[in-house]
Amino acid sequence: MNSFVPAILLATLVAAPALAQTTWDLPTGYSTGSFQTQNVQQFADEVAQATGGKLKITLHANGSLYKANEIKRAVQTGQAQAGEFILSGAANENPLFGVDSIPFLADSYPAAKRLAEASRPALDKLLAAQGMKLLFVSPWPGQSLYSTKPIESVADLKGTKMRAYNPATSRIAQLAGAQPTTIQLAELGQALATGTVENFLTSSASGVEMKLYETVKYFYGVNAWLPKNAVVVNRKAYDALDKPAQDALLKAAAAAEQRGWATSEQKNAEYLKELAAKGMKVAAPSDALTAELRKIGTTMTGEWLKQAGADGQAIIDAYSK
Repeated sequence: MNSFVPAILLATLVAAPALAQTTWDLPTGYSTGSFQTQNVQQFADEVAQATGGKLKITLHANGSLYKANEIKRAVQTGQAQAGEFILSGAANENPLFGVDSIPFLADSYPAAKRLAEASRPALDKLLAAQGMKLLFVSPWPGQSLYSTKPIESVADLKGTKMRAYNPATSRIAQLAGAQPTTIQLAELGQALATGTVENFLTSSASGVEMKLYETVKYFYGVNAWLPKNAVVVNRKAYDALDKPAQDALLKAAAAAEQRGWATSEQKNAEYLKELAAKGMKVAAPSDALTAELRKIGTTMTGEWLKQAGADGQAIIDAYSK
């Protein structure tokens, strides 16, 4: 009896550390050098610190665990406990995911923040129905127009090969008379070098990080929209945490969201200066181009509302107040 009790105690002590620590994988499609990835890494570090190491989140950058377009599904099915994906990339599943990629609906940081707040309840509900919980969102700088040739009006886009990465960018290409070409960000440099793509909408951040100034010479600050990345967690994985760990996770997520918005705006100004310093012609779009792109935006807002129905109308109404 006496020798049996210590053996049980010993087994309990040995097992305790394994039971005490929960480890999560968090894949992202972005590189370790991206400010978005660095923000997620800081979030993971703060969670580990706040939980005393009881919840450890391992970040897998650059599509190393799952490709960018596979991450949402991986979290949804529980293959990964958490993950980061660009919301508008899932707009083909449900139009509500694409609200932040409606052109010229929200063309500044304050406007994009208002839109994010207006759409948050619908997004929370949508992700919950898919077995996920939204932890935080973080915006990219406004999507602007890069081109290998000067663009003065939409007529200059006609017949060109325009990179598309979601339904919205495909539709913009169609309405501009360009040919939409689906290319992942990691493959963009090669596509430009081979002439597979001639122009595209992406952020100033991507321009610097992907060294796009080496193959593209013109940048027009059309600031069409500010897409957001979302960091989500599998609901079962979240529910399995104890209350203190959940609280620590949500507190770190709130800090990451605030930091993401501030960093994005600060980085955008830095990136624009760097693109110009690297020899890219950074300019405001012509009045004609701006007016024509806004017409495309008005068309696409109407199309989006037809798809999104009452939920979409509620978001637009809340945003417009």
